[in-house]
Amino acid sequence: MLDLRQLRYFVAVAETEHVGRAAEQLHISQSPLSRQIAQLEKHLGLILFERSQQRIRLTSDGRVFLTEARALLRHADRLENLGRRLGRGEEGGLCIGYVPDAMHTGVLPSALRALRAERPAIHVALYGQSSVEQLEGLRQRSLDMAFVHEPPDEDDPDLTATRLVDDPLMLVLPEHHALADRAEPSPDELDGQPWIAVGDSQDPVWRDAFIASCVASGFTPDIRLQAAEPLTALGLVASGLGVALIQRSMLRGRTDGVVVRELPWSVTSVQLWAAWHRIDLRPVVAEFRQTVLGEEDDGQTLA
Repeated sequence: MLDLRQLRYFVAVAETEHVGRAAEQLHISQSPLSRQIAQLEKHLGLILFERSQQRIRLTSDGRVFLTEARALLRHADRLENLGRRLGRGEEGGLCIGYVPDAMHTGVLPSALRALRAERPAIHVALYGQSSVEQLEGLRQRSLDMAFVHEPPDEDDPDLTATRLVDDPLMLVLPEHHALADRAEPSPDELDGQPWIAVGDSQDPVWRDAFIASCVASGFTPDIRLQAAEPLTALGLVASGLGVALIQRSMLRGRTDGVVVRELPWSVTSVQLWAAWHRIDLRPVVAEFRQTVLGEEDDGQTLA
């Protein structure tokens, strides 16, 4: 049986890469901390750290274990909080994961307003995470609901999802660009243009996916810059540093210094899905899900 205290000690040392600093954060001395880490390694039969006189570093196995330890501790904290709230006669809170598109499309804020109107005392915790992290959070029950770009597989035994938004991508150019006067630039005209790619640089596949979608539409982008989110890309386009594909919902009232063009020949879009566990543990989770799905009448639900 894993000791949660040892896991917290392990995470502290892993994040600081220094036993002394971790001990200060934990308000204990170094010797007991070192002993607890050694006991954890012995219990697991695993070397978590590479040790030298200068510093302490995670092994490759230690890095994998750190990810899972953090997830377990988050879930333990949430479970403890839920137990305390239930002990006080409350319904517990909601833990919701989301990607930024859930916010700027208005889907999540609208659902939260409706929830607050119905249940003003309920506690809601929001976690900005990647789609992969959120789906894992649903499996581990550290999240009650997730707003993701990619849904779980249709045959997933635990999770299901409904598509809420299909947000078409628009071509955004600097206002003085040579193609700014073209109503519908063609793929040939976009081929080789300097591009600002929008995506998560921590995701190893996003750049390849972006290039593949462009090639499928008939042109190859010359990526000069990368932006983690659409508003940054919009600012770079306005500065004349390249062109970009940005979802329509991000362009309301934000077109100073740029021109926006539809691309009828492109079917690329950004999708937003609501995902949840197939088994509801608490009524409040099911009620919130119905509130979310009520925001969109034409959602596509996975079987």
